[in-house]
Amino acid sequence: MKNLKIGDLTISYPIIQGGMGVGVSLSGMAAAVANEGGVGVISSAGLGLLSKYNGASYLEANILGLRYELRKARENTKGVIGVNIMVAMSNFGDMVNTAIEEKADIIFSGAGLPFDLPGYLKEDSVTKLVPIVSSDRAARIICEKWKNQFDYLPDAIVVEGPKAGGHLGFKTNQITDEKYSLEHILPAVVAIAKEYEDKYKVNIPVIAAGGVYTGEDINEMFKLGAAGVQMGTRFVTTTECDASDAFKQTYINAKAEDVEIINSPVGMPGRAIKNDFIEKIKQGYKHPLRCPFKCIRTCDISSSPYCIINALLSALKGNFKNGYAFAGTNAYLAEKIISIKETFANIKNEFIASNEKVASV
Repeated sequence: MKNLKIGDLTISYPIIQGGMGVGVSLSGMAAAVANEGGVGVISSAGLGLLSKYNGASYLEANILGLRYELRKARENTKGVIGVNIMVAMSNFGDMVNTAIEEKADIIFSGAGLPFDLPGYLKEDSVTKLVPIVSSDRAARIICEKWKNQFDYLPDAIVVEGPKAGGHLGFKTNQITDEKYSLEHILPAVVAIAKEYEDKYKVNIPVIAAGGVYTGEDINEMFKLGAAGVQMGTRFVTTTECDASDAFKQTYINAKAEDVEIINSPVGMPGRAIKNDFIEKIKQGYKHPLRCPFKCIRTCDISSSPYCIINALLSALKGNFKNGYAFAGTNAYLAEKIISIKETFANIKNEFIASNEKVASV
């Protein structure tokens, strides 16, 4: 596989580990991926619930938690470490400022368009900024706004298709529409990036995400113009994944038909593994009495059937009576828990095999 360059960073293998919250991708997973030559990504979602800072408010604990995870990752790797920060988070600014202060290599930002992200940078900042989009229109809007307001262009762009896990940047009826497939939108985003590269003499690599699981998938994305890929689901069933073994086992136990689209309390469709909790929600069984954290701006307690962050935290710990696991469409392909080193080796072998297959035709 070719190197991936994001600004002055050179990534040996063009694989970015997707940021997965709550607590699924922390410093353990991120450092292990970075040590294999990919980009390890810490999810900033809900870190305040995982930290042990007694007396700190939820928002304060999130800041302390992100500092801890970034510093812990740095202790265990000299590789590239990023942070995923959702625009929809109520503490978006706090998380961005913290990541920049801690000199995270990259901020990946989606679940909304991060219009003001470059405004957080200081003169001595080293952090690269990578928006996550789901259309060429969104990519153009970001490039225009960042250039006009901050004289800054994305250091890379992640384009995420509708086969991703977790919250999706698509309407429910678009998820199965071929016009919105990653294979359709990726070349369009590549064309936008090329337009701005040529105009301003910069490098804006495009990273394909959403349903990328095998080395053969990576090969297909390269053919469509991607410079790299983002993979989340593939790394969940690894020993270094920060989730519980029970969480990982849900992937291994899942069948293709178990991975379904749900309506999330945050107002977006999401992809998760079917379980009793989800079925009870569909039947109107659950309803929160209060909002304990106000973690997502778009979450309305008056109409929410449950607290999304509590549900994801419960699942992280293996408590599926009160939560569920987000997962990409290919989660059912997982067979066993293996190390990230083995996972990288398998991906590389799949990539080589797919090239040899094409060469023999």
